Amino acid sequence: MLVNFYTLAESNKYKVDLPSVAQHIKVLASDEFAGRGPLTKGEALTIEYLANEYQKIGLVGGNPNRVGTSPLGHYYQAVPMAQITPDPNIMLKIGDLSLQSGADFTARTEQISEKIELDNTPLVFVGYGINAPEYNWNDYVDVDVKGKTVIVLVNDPGFATQNPDLFTGNAMTYYGRWTYKYEEAARQGAKAVLIVHETAPAAYPWSVVESSNTGSKYTLVDDANNVSKLPIMGWLQLAATEKIFEQSGLSYSALKQQALTKSFSPVTLKQTANLTLKNEISHATSHNVIAKIVGSKYPNEYILAGAHWDHFGTKSTPQGDIIYNGAVDNASGTAGTLEMARILMAKHKVNPFERSILFINFTAEETGLIGSEQFSKGEIIATKDMVALLNIDGMNVLDKVDYILQYGDGLSEMEDYLADATAAQNRRVKLDPRPQNGLFFRSDHFSMAKQGVPSLLFMSLGDTDPDYIAHKYHKAADDYSAAWSLGGVQQDIELMVNITEKLANSRAWPKWKMPSDFKTAREVDLAK
Repeated sequence: MLVNFYTLAESNKYKVDLPSVAQHIKVLASDEFAGRGPLTKGEALTIEYLANEYQKIGLVGGNPNRVGTSPLGHYYQAVPMAQITPDPNIMLKIGDLSLQSGADFTARTEQISEKIELDNTPLVFVGYGINAPEYNWNDYVDVDVKGKTVIVLVNDPGFATQNPDLFTGNAMTYYGRWTYKYEEAARQGAKAVLIVHETAPAAYPWSVVESSNTGSKYTLVDDANNVSKLPIMGWLQLAATEKIFEQSGLSYSALKQQALTKSFSPVTLKQTANLTLKNEISHATSHNVIAKIVGSKYPNEYILAGAHWDHFGTKSTPQGDIIYNGAVDNASGTAGTLEMARILMAKHKVNPFERSILFINFTAEETGLIGSEQFSKGEIIATKDMVALLNIDGMNVLDKVDYILQYGDGLSEMEDYLADATAAQNRRVKLDPRPQNGLFFRSDHFSMAKQGVPSLLFMSLGDTDPDYIAHKYHKAADDYSAAWSLGGVQQDIELMVNITEKLANSRAWPKWKMPSDFKTAREVDLAK
């Protein structure tokens, strides 16, 4: 009988403790934590809470170099950031048009510069602004855009045509993301990019563009003050774009149609662009939280489980302060990593895992994947030593479902691990119902994917709660509720533990499937 009680006690350690998960979410999403804004009192409370919890579970700090003087310093990674605040009254002049910031366009920079100017810079329309050798597509062929302002379309030709044989049809590729548009234009030497906003291909209205690209923004800072970054990153409202093309004697709609073919040639407009972007710049340091279970045979090979800890903090309004508690996004995911760590550590004590398992809670995801970008630089762990990453960005806090969402299709062998673990739960894999939104490219795992690390995204924002996106997502209403069943949380934690455990006792290195920059980066990295 004693043996049975002991066995029962041991097995209970491996079960998801939902009251504990609920308590973590409740604390992290409390008003005391003030919305977990980076560089606020909410950050200090959050990172200390997470480090303490990992330490209680028995995980060691993941940073060999202590940050600061805190006894928890080995659980932190410093993320140096610059806060760049542009003059809100800037004006963009194109020919005879004077465009208003916010209403007609947005412009910002990640360069550490107090003033950047467009002084009669030539204006070129380069279609989708894509250079994709694997698709035999190059919008920049036979055109020199060095020092120029380029206008580009959002998304990619596959979405516009819904042709499954063009790129990946309705499903957005990374070439459709606005981040890619800026990166490629910088490689081409452009001075500025203006992305034309249209709601359907962008997957959000102009109000989201305006709120996300005006006001203060954060960025990492390199040794050269980010001079390799695109000087000016902008968006154009559709109506303003149509006026610009009309003034040049061109039809925007006709040229947009021409841009759907490989034979499209860039078009130089008659006007030039003029803009003075003035910025206030300050510097500060935020923190990732890192904890690990040390592998018994291959301690320098890591399975990563991550979730961003940050949200939007507290915003002052004429009616008073509004706290954005971010209970689902992403206190739930952060609580998920703590519970995974508890279960896996209990198993490790009985049967040690051969590889190490590293838990990382990223800062500043909501302001541009900044914490994960810093981590992807490899100062703590080289990317060639990262076997795979499981990233949580909003869990299903409601009842159990008979499926798991898969973001991306045919990307990497991590999808096979997902399929096996899902089948073991008698569930099914359900492909992302909105592939045109490109969600795989919009969370922290993508910072590692760009470096070649195969990754899975676990996200349930709004999938089981039709009210969530409309009334809670990135709004003050995203609060903790004691009425949540957390059945979906239990399912998905069990599934992620299954995948992590399997990889931690394996010699396999999951591979990318389709040709891509990610696959190439991985092959180069592992060959080092």
